[in-house]
Amino acid sequence: MPEIVTTTLPNGLPVHRVPIAGTRALTVLVAFDAGARTERPEENGMAHFLEHLVFKGGEIYDDYRKVNETAEGIGAQLNAYTSHDLVAFHITFRAEPDVAATAIDLLTDFVGRPKIDAEELDRERGVVIQEIARAHDQPSMLAEHLIDRAVFGEHPLGRPVLGPEEHLRTFSRDAIVAFRERQWSGERGGVFLVGGVDALPGDDALAEAFGRFPALPPPPPYEPAPAFAPDVLVETRDSKQSHLRISYRPTIDVKDRRQRAALTVYSTLLGGSMGSRLFDEIREQRGLAYSVHSAAHASSDVPILQLSAGLESAKCGEAFERMRGIVTELRTDGPNEAEVERSKRYAAGARVLGFENTGAVARYAAQQAVVYGEHVDPDAAIAALDAVTYDEVAEVARGVEDVAAVACVGPHEASDFAQS
Repeated sequence: MPEIVTTTLPNGLPVHRVPIAGTRALTVLVAFDAGARTERPEENGMAHFLEHLVFKGGEIYDDYRKVNETAEGIGAQLNAYTSHDLVAFHITFRAEPDVAATAIDLLTDFVGRPKIDAEELDRERGVVIQEIARAHDQPSMLAEHLIDRAVFGEHPLGRPVLGPEEHLRTFSRDAIVAFRERQWSGERGGVFLVGGVDALPGDDALAEAFGRFPALPPPPPYEPAPAFAPDVLVETRDSKQSHLRISYRPTIDVKDRRQRAALTVYSTLLGGSMGSRLFDEIREQRGLAYSVHSAAHASSDVPILQLSAGLESAKCGEAFERMRGIVTELRTDGPNEAEVERSKRYAAGARVLGFENTGAVARYAAQQAVVYGEHVDPDAAIAALDAVTYDEVAEVARGVEDVAAVACVGPHEASDFAQS
């Protein structure tokens, strides 16, 4: 990959240029360490609500129609996301100079200097409350909320990103602006320009546009992740289908990229592909679940390995025991060398294919820079997977201890998921 260049603006905002040869697209993404993890208890849901509100307009594009119509008029795709770790806004468009100039002008206007209009706030409040209600109506989504709480309890990482309805009804404009001024600091954020960067405006024009973000002091430190005290949480529902989640706390150092890469390969081997152990035994051999997989995630100070299954309720108990049994077998007996090699190639290949999308590279770069404080380098992320060894994966397997948090939505009780 061509050279990645990083500069820092007077407002403290780092700007990362990540060229990708041969693409006709360009993604501009702005991210801040201002996700749900940074909320105070009474603010839960505010980070996500603020994400919605900035789309209502800035100084030039001063209402939602101008924002949406301008993006569509240049053929751009505009979106945003809020996680526990980040809030991010991104626009992807054709890598042409006139399009790039308009796209950057648009994004930096409504994100860098949003109106946060009081009337729009009240209208959007109802929209987000509907989004919360929809999440509670979807068993799979509810299971995700439950497993976070089963892993982290009342810690901010255990709270839903959407927040509870009662919070949304109380948020004021002043409180939302105060949250933004506390958390959207350039020192804890970044701009990521990924793809056909030759189409970008000159340095002075970029500095002027991204200078629209105010210079703010660094935010207070987040609350460290708590010690692992796993719980079992069940939402009992009269249904024939169940949604099961099992989460472990692997003993890896999330600040070490090699260890994160080894965890990714382990998770792929366990349940990240059609050749994985979970898929092969739980779905193919035993027919216990129509959907089963595992995923590894690492926040800035804590790793999580999550196993998930959607299945017929009558088979949930057997699936639970065998899913945990497979983790135990990997811990005690280790993986075999052939499956480690296959899983390593699959994980690295998936990352290569994913990085054909400039938006995916931008999102990954934001995670690298803002969450882990690492140099932005997509090639290094691929190389880290290629370099994983059998011994590193076996070490991860040994570090997944035999204690797990469990969440389930279906016709069950917590006692159904006792761990011997």
